[in-house]
Amino acid sequence: MPRFQRVKVSILGRYMLADKREFPCQVLEMSPGDAVVIAPVPGQIGERVVAYLDHVGRIEGSILESADGGFVMDVLGTARKRDKLAAQLTWLANKDILDLPEDRRHERVVPDNRHSTVILDDGRRYNCKIIDISLSGAAIELAVRPAMGTPVTLGRMRARVVRHFPNGVAVEFASAQEILTVVQQNLRMN
Repeated sequence: MPRFQRVKVSILGRYMLADKREFPCQVLEMSPGDAVVIAPVPGQIGERVVAYLDHVGRIEGSILESADGGFVMDVLGTARKRDKLAAQLTWLANKDILDLPEDRRHERVVPDNRHSTVILDDGRRYNCKIIDISLSGAAIELAVRPAMGTPVTLGRMRARVVRHFPNGVAVEFASAQEILTVVQQNLRMN
Protein backbone atom coordinates (compact mmCIF):
# COMPACT_ATOMS: atom_id res chain seq x y z
CA MET A 1 0.00 0.00 0.00
CA PRO A 2 1.38 3.46 -0.85
CA ARG A 3 2.38 5.68 2.07
CA PHE A 4 0.66 9.02 2.52
CA GLN A 5 1.62 11.98 4.67
CA ARG A 6 -0.76 12.61 7.55
CA VAL A 7 -2.14 16.06 8.30
CA LYS A 8 -3.22 17.30 11.73
CA VAL A 9 -6.99 17.60 11.92
CA SER A 10 -9.70 17.55 14.56
CA ILE A 11 -12.58 15.53 13.17
CA LEU A 12 -15.38 14.21 15.36
CA GLY A 13 -17.36 11.12 14.51
CA ARG A 14 -18.46 7.64 15.51
CA TYR A 15 -16.87 4.27 14.87
CA MET A 16 -18.14 0.71 14.92
CA LEU A 17 -16.05 -2.32 15.81
CA ALA A 18 -16.51 -5.78 14.29
CA ASP A 19 -19.00 -6.78 17.03
CA LYS A 20 -21.27 -3.86 15.94
CA ARG A 21 -20.70 -1.77 19.09
CA GLU A 22 -20.53 1.98 18.34
CA PHE A 23 -18.54 4.66 20.16
CA PRO A 24 -17.77 8.37 19.68
CA CYS A 25 -14.29 9.21 18.40
CA GLN A 26 -12.00 12.01 17.29
CA VAL A 27 -9.42 11.80 14.50
CA LEU A 28 -6.28 13.81 15.30
CA GLU A 29 -4.16 12.95 12.25
CA MET A 30 -5.24 11.52 8.91
CA SER A 31 -4.02 10.73 5.42
CA PRO A 32 -5.78 9.09 2.46
CA GLY A 33 -4.27 5.81 3.74
CA ASP A 34 -4.61 5.86 7.54
CA ALA A 35 -5.97 7.70 10.58
CA VAL A 36 -4.99 8.22 14.22
CA VAL A 37 -8.22 7.80 16.20
CA ILE A 38 -8.84 8.77 19.83
CA ALA A 39 -11.33 6.17 21.02
CA PRO A 40 -12.79 5.00 24.35
CA VAL A 41 -12.58 1.33 23.27
CA PRO A 42 -9.44 0.54 21.24
CA GLY A 43 -10.41 -2.78 19.62
CA GLN A 44 -7.93 -5.49 18.59
CA ILE A 45 -5.12 -5.24 16.06
CA GLY A 46 -6.48 -6.48 12.74
CA GLU A 47 -10.10 -5.85 13.72
CA ARG A 48 -12.34 -4.28 11.06
CA VAL A 49 -13.53 -0.72 11.80
CA VAL A 50 -16.16 1.44 10.09
CA ALA A 51 -16.18 5.14 11.01
CA TYR A 52 -18.52 8.00 10.14
CA LEU A 53 -16.62 11.28 10.33
CA ASP A 54 -17.87 14.87 10.14
CA HIS A 55 -16.89 16.55 6.83
CA VAL A 56 -15.47 13.24 5.53
CA GLY A 57 -18.23 10.64 5.63
CA ARG A 58 -17.81 6.88 5.87
CA ILE A 59 -14.36 5.31 6.00
CA GLU A 60 -13.45 1.72 6.70
CA GLY A 61 -10.34 -0.29 7.36
CA SER A 62 -8.70 -2.31 10.11
CA ILE A 63 -6.77 -1.50 13.26
CA LEU A 64 -3.03 -1.42 12.51
CA GLU A 65 -1.73 -0.66 16.00
CA SER A 66 -2.71 0.63 19.40
CA ALA A 67 -2.04 4.29 20.13
CA ASP A 68 -2.22 6.30 23.33
CA GLY A 69 -5.96 6.67 23.98
CA GLY A 70 -7.04 4.92 20.81
CA PHE A 71 -5.69 3.26 17.67
CA VAL A 72 -4.25 3.74 14.20
CA MET A 73 -6.37 2.34 11.39
CA ASP A 74 -5.75 1.96 7.69
CA VAL A 75 -8.25 3.52 5.30
CA LEU A 76 -9.40 1.34 2.43
CA GLY A 77 -10.63 2.82 -0.83
CA THR A 78 -10.26 3.15 -4.55
CA ALA A 79 -7.79 5.60 -6.07
CA ARG A 80 -10.71 7.97 -6.77
CA LYS A 81 -11.91 7.78 -3.16
CA ARG A 82 -8.35 8.46 -1.94
CA ASP A 83 -8.11 11.51 -4.23
CA LYS A 84 -11.40 12.82 -2.86
CA LEU A 85 -10.23 12.20 0.71
CA ALA A 86 -6.95 13.99 -0.01
CA ALA A 87 -8.91 17.04 -1.22
CA GLN A 88 -11.16 16.95 1.85
CA LEU A 89 -8.14 16.71 4.16
CA THR A 90 -6.44 19.60 2.32
CA TRP A 91 -9.53 21.73 2.93
CA LEU A 92 -9.79 20.66 6.59
CA ALA A 93 -6.09 21.32 7.21
CA ASN A 94 -6.25 24.75 5.52
CA LYS A 95 -9.66 26.03 6.66
CA ASP A 96 -8.19 27.79 9.72
CA ILE A 97 -5.37 29.32 7.67
CA LEU A 98 -7.96 30.48 5.12
CA ASP A 99 -10.23 31.72 7.94
CA LEU A 100 -13.14 29.95 6.30
CA PRO A 101 -16.49 30.19 8.06
CA GLU A 102 -18.18 26.93 9.01
CA ASP A 103 -21.51 28.18 7.68
CA ARG A 104 -20.54 28.82 4.07
CA ARG A 105 -22.92 30.56 1.70
CA HIS A 106 -22.80 27.53 -0.60
CA GLU A 107 -21.79 23.91 -0.11
CA ARG A 108 -18.34 23.07 -1.45
CA VAL A 109 -17.70 19.94 -3.45
CA VAL A 110 -14.70 18.32 -5.10
CA PRO A 111 -15.29 18.27 -8.86
CA ASP A 112 -14.67 15.13 -10.91
CA ASN A 113 -12.30 17.05 -13.19
CA ARG A 114 -9.96 18.94 -10.84
CA HIS A 115 -7.55 20.27 -13.47
CA SER A 116 -8.16 23.72 -14.92
CA THR A 117 -6.38 26.93 -15.98
CA VAL A 118 -6.10 30.35 -14.34
CA ILE A 119 -5.69 33.29 -16.72
CA LEU A 120 -4.53 36.67 -15.42
CA ASP A 121 -5.73 39.92 -17.03
CA ASP A 122 -2.37 40.32 -18.83
CA GLY A 123 -2.94 36.96 -20.56
CA ARG A 124 -0.52 34.82 -18.52
CA ARG A 125 -1.92 31.29 -18.09
CA TYR A 126 -1.22 28.86 -15.25
CA ASN A 127 -2.33 25.27 -14.83
CA CYS A 128 -4.06 24.71 -11.51
CA LYS A 129 -5.78 22.00 -9.49
CA ILE A 130 -9.14 22.65 -7.86
CA ILE A 131 -9.24 21.68 -4.18
CA ASP A 132 -12.97 22.34 -3.93
CA ILE A 133 -15.61 24.54 -5.51
CA SER A 134 -18.99 26.06 -4.71
CA LEU A 135 -21.52 28.29 -6.45
CA SER A 136 -19.66 31.37 -5.19
CA GLY A 137 -15.97 30.45 -5.34
CA ALA A 138 -13.17 27.90 -5.32
CA ALA A 139 -9.97 26.95 -3.52
CA ILE A 140 -7.21 26.12 -6.00
CA GLU A 141 -3.65 24.86 -5.86
CA LEU A 142 -1.64 27.35 -7.89
CA ALA A 143 2.10 27.91 -8.32
CA VAL A 144 1.75 31.74 -8.29
CA ARG A 145 0.04 34.05 -5.79
CA PRO A 146 -1.75 36.94 -7.53
CA ALA A 147 -2.35 39.85 -5.15
CA MET A 148 -5.56 39.97 -3.14
CA GLY A 149 -8.36 41.44 -5.26
CA THR A 150 -6.65 40.53 -8.55
CA PRO A 151 -9.20 39.66 -11.25
CA VAL A 152 -8.60 36.21 -12.78
CA THR A 153 -10.41 33.76 -15.02
CA LEU A 154 -10.71 30.19 -13.71
CA GLY A 155 -11.58 28.07 -16.73
CA ARG A 156 -14.26 30.36 -18.20
CA MET A 157 -15.41 31.86 -14.88
CA ARG A 158 -14.48 35.45 -13.97
CA ALA A 159 -13.30 35.68 -10.36
CA ARG A 160 -11.08 37.63 -8.00
CA VAL A 161 -8.48 36.45 -5.49
CA VAL A 162 -9.86 36.71 -1.93
CA ARG A 163 -7.37 34.66 0.16
CA HIS A 164 -3.88 33.17 0.04
CA PHE A 165 -2.84 29.87 1.62
CA PRO A 166 0.42 27.87 1.45
CA ASN A 167 -0.30 25.98 -1.79
CA GLY A 168 -2.57 28.36 -3.62
CA VAL A 169 -5.42 30.83 -3.47
CA ALA A 170 -9.14 31.10 -2.87
CA VAL A 171 -11.20 32.94 -5.47
CA GLU A 172 -14.70 34.37 -5.43
CA PHE A 173 -16.69 34.24 -8.66
CA ALA A 174 -17.87 37.53 -10.17
CA SER A 175 -21.46 36.26 -10.35
CA ALA A 176 -22.97 33.30 -8.55
CA GLN A 177 -24.12 30.50 -10.82
CA GLU A 178 -27.55 28.96 -10.50
CA ILE A 179 -26.42 25.35 -10.64
CA LEU A 180 -23.13 23.88 -9.46
CA THR A 181 -23.09 21.63 -12.53
CA VAL A 182 -22.86 24.76 -14.68
CA VAL A 183 -19.85 25.89 -12.66
CA GLN A 184 -18.14 22.53 -13.10
CA GLN A 185 -18.86 22.51 -16.84
CA ASN A 186 -17.50 26.04 -17.21
CA LEU A 187 -14.22 24.99 -15.59
CA ARG A 188 -13.52 22.43 -18.27
CA MET A 189 -11.44 23.83 -21.05
CA ASN A 190 -12.46 22.83 -24.60
